[in-house]
Amino acid sequence: MSISFVLFYHCSLDHDRPLSKDGKVDAIKIAQKLQELNWIPELILSSDAKRTRETLQIMQEQVVGFSEAKVHFIPSFYSIAAMDGQTAEHLQQAISNYSRNDIITVMCMGHNKGWEEAASMFSGSSIKLKTCNAALLEASGKSWEEAFALAGLGGWKLHGIVQPNIRS
Repeated sequence: MSISFVLFYHCSLDHDRPLSKDGKVDAIKIAQKLQELNWIPELILSSDAKRTRETLQIMQEQVVGFSEAKVHFIPSFYSIAAMDGQTAEHLQQAISNYSRNDIITVMCMGHNKGWEEAASMFSGSSIKLKTCNAALLEASGKSWEEAFALAGLGGWKLHGIVQPNIRS
């Protein structure tokens, strides 16, 4: 069984700033692109920052699948992004704590520099994430714990980076 997760980099660290007009447009585009690619999460783990919450709300309004996902706002997703080398492990722990074996796609929404660093660590590739980009990662396993154990750091397959205007 393939297990996949979307590392969605929303914005840099600025907890209480609202989403800009361009950010609203980008949220619509990225939700539609993820739907086209069939990367709709069943579980969403998100920073509690204002712009991240607003982005998720727009995504849920655009794509029914996002509104059907179970959502948990995790305050530590905001602070961990600023700590060198700790985000990947923190994301792994959060996914293991909140997911179940029947959930095969999880989306984590957070901030740089941690999200870019985590995507690079999981995939073993140097990944650059700009605002409103999503890294699509996949590994094999019958459970999230098994997938993390088998793939480890560097063993997750990078399917691509989804951006509001292009997909690479």
